[in-house]
Amino acid sequence: MNGRRRFVAVLPMVAALALGVASTVARAAALAQLRAFLADTRSARGEFTQKVLRDGSVAESMSGDFAFARPGRFRWEVRKPFEQLLVADGQRLWFYDKDLNQVTVRQLSDALASTPAAILFGDADPERDFRLRELAQRDGLEWVEALPRSKEAGFERIALGMRDGLPVSMEVADAFGRTTVFGFGAIARNASPAPELFRFVPPKGADVVGQ
Repeated sequence: MNGRRRFVAVLPMVAALALGVASTVARAAALAQLRAFLADTRSARGEFTQKVLRDGSVAESMSGDFAFARPGRFRWEVRKPFEQLLVADGQRLWFYDKDLNQVTVRQLSDALASTPAAILFGDADPERDFRLRELAQRDGLEWVEALPRSKEAGFERIALGMRDGLPVSMEVADAFGRTTVFGFGAIARNASPAPELFRFVPPKGADVVGQ
């Protein structure tokens, strides 16, 4: 399967004391916003963009919709430029590639742990699977860096940009020099997404691979 079909699914010392104090306040707010979002948001839906950068240039770009409901349910639907669907139903994780008419299924607990999705959509305390630290303000956002504790995570770092208590951007850097940048918008918190969003039945004739 080629690169376009992979779901990943990312700052200096201040010299002046006054700037250092201001930077500390901004960084403290970043982690507080993330923790509040995780504690207070049981469900949400919204839109996303996704860009894969190689050597500073955009190699891939896509967009779509997402929804999640804790515990253990989420939906990630790519609509452009091709159609793919990722659905977690609380027990299993389904990935459907319409072009290939292929479905891949895995146990959710095995697939989600220590992944970028686990930070926003998972049920566990993210500090169990990640080392978190606050970064300097950038692009009008307050940033948190997450470093995976597992050496088998498949990526090196995540940077999560927060604004007004919501995740706005996520950067995921892998070991091959690629950075995937996610943008989130039109987020409706605790919106009680329809239960059928988190159900998946393989289409007739689809090739099903996995558990």
